[in-house]
Amino acid sequence: MQAEAHKNLIGGHWIGDGERFTSINPSDISETVAEVHAATPDECAQAIAAARSAFGNWAESPLEQRKAALDFIGNELIERSAEIGELLAREEGKPMAEGAGEVYRAGQFFQYYAAEALRQTGENAASVRPGIDVDVSREPLGVVGVITPWNFPVAVAAWKIAPALAYGNSVVLKPSELTPASTATLADIIHRSPLPDGVFNMLQGPGEIAGSHVSGSSDVDAITFTGSVATGRMIARQAIENMARIQLEMGSKNALVVLDDADIDLAVQCAVNGAFFGTGQKCTASSRLVVAEGIHDEFVEKMIIATEALVVGHALEPGTQLGPVIDARQLQKNQDYLRLAREEGGTLETGGELLSLGTEGYYMRPALISGTNNTMRVNREEIFGPIACVIKVANYEEALAVSNDSDFGLTAGIMTNSLKQSSHFRRYAQAGCVMVNLPTAGTDYHVPFGGRKASSYGPREQGRHAREFYTVVKTAYVSP
Repeated sequence: MQAEAHKNLIGGHWIGDGERFTSINPSDISETVAEVHAATPDECAQAIAAARSAFGNWAESPLEQRKAALDFIGNELIERSAEIGELLAREEGKPMAEGAGEVYRAGQFFQYYAAEALRQTGENAASVRPGIDVDVSREPLGVVGVITPWNFPVAVAAWKIAPALAYGNSVVLKPSELTPASTATLADIIHRSPLPDGVFNMLQGPGEIAGSHVSGSSDVDAITFTGSVATGRMIARQAIENMARIQLEMGSKNALVVLDDADIDLAVQCAVNGAFFGTGQKCTASSRLVVAEGIHDEFVEKMIIATEALVVGHALEPGTQLGPVIDARQLQKNQDYLRLAREEGGTLETGGELLSLGTEGYYMRPALISGTNNTMRVNREEIFGPIACVIKVANYEEALAVSNDSDFGLTAGIMTNSLKQSSHFRRYAQAGCVMVNLPTAGTDYHVPFGGRKASSYGPREQGRHAREFYTVVKTAYVSP
């Protein structure tokens, strides 16, 4: 299949004078998915200037104009979800069904915020001073830098870009250099929408150039980022120099608690889904399985059977449940953590081996490790691969303590038939999202998403809560 060539979108024009880099199919590393022109420093400056120039008119644009543009984008994403999903599967490695589902969900984000564009109402209040009215309104923030990851290159971009545009901001997007073609396809749809030139811009290439220019520019008013903790902290340091607003979604080490009274088959189903689907490359993945001792042995036995039944294969092959990991570096990282787990005293119950399939790719079997405790590095550090560690605990109280004993706090789940303990867990789990009898992975687009501790920094994403990041509050006092 012929590789596509992509450029940067700047002020309504496709521009590319920088060095080329390639996107490789992790299911078949002999295939180049795309060739891409990396943005030069001058092109980065042009994109930010274009967004700044376009901001004023877009901030004053009629609400129905915003709605029409976002509906156009959302509708085309949904209509083309199978086609774009196949491209995403080739480039990122997730099975086609997951790729199509991601693109469809991205379309729903744009549709949701198209409607939200019409709901921008303010507040009125009586002043404590007689005869004075108080009006509270929201205004667009300005130029928003959007820096997105490779694991959900279309969906994460959508849930950041859509609210930015709905609330009247202009955007400079810097996608991951590992999945440039998927995001370029989204950018092409946005480019062909009724959106005015310059309101949306995209810069391809490595973070050291494009990302640093976006996060370090004094003409960028806000940065929204999803990625690693180390990169998030670097972006925060750059952005704060210009007093830019920041929203960071970073690492995780999510726990799924399984109590003695849980439906064990449902618990295994949720654990397998949360830990391994998406090849474990989700910030919401269940990397720690915290299991009460009364059910522990049976749970591990059934987890081994369920894990070994998963079909690992080429992302485009029918029946594939788990595709390859994203690249050679991630594959090596996974193998290093498996060795570390054994050195720390864990038992590899199943999986972890590299696979040779019909095409050369970054394939490994999902791994289940038992006999671990919460002090081990494999239970403290984010792996971001198909590896799950089981931690045996005595009771609910210990399970809650282990779940909360982490530098991260994105999602947490509990499997139980006890209303009392599930209610207590919902209240005291130190996580931004809590799931009861559900996988830790899987969230809705119309409600807030985000975590605590090192997982997140700044206002929540998604739903109506997104306006807290993308708008500025103004309070006006009026004396008739």
